[in-house]
Amino acid sequence: MIKRGKPTKNGQVKLTFTITDGPARGGVSLVGDFNGWDPYAHPMQRKENGTYQVSLTVPARQPIRFRYLADGGVWFDDADADHHDEHGGRINPVDVQEAPEGITSAPGVGKPMRQTLTAGQPVTNSVSAS
Repeated sequence: MIKRGKPTKNGQVKLTFTITDGPARGGVSLVGDFNGWDPYAHPMQRKENGTYQVSLTVPARQPIRFRYLADGGVWFDDADADHHDEHGGRINPVDVQEAPEGITSAPGVGKPMRQTLTAGQPVTNSVSAS
């Protein structure tokens, strides 16, 4: 589960990552482009209920790529990421459709990852290069 906070006036967003199905023993770290893929930068804390959790603050305008790394070198992804590819998950700290005025995505990234369709509306999958 990924919880997005509201953007601050200085353009930052708090993200809280929670996983419920962590490894049987050992630790888990959140790694990504926001911390140079350093497995020691954001270790997740194990809670009494068995979940693992960590929070971080990132720029609201910049999508991040991330994965989880468990003890033993086991990498895994979060199903709640906005997008998945061979590099793991990607999330926009601010939902593009709900971003407050003045908060926009980085160039070339402002396209919503999810699209809500209404009956009879054609589905398009075109992406323009910026």
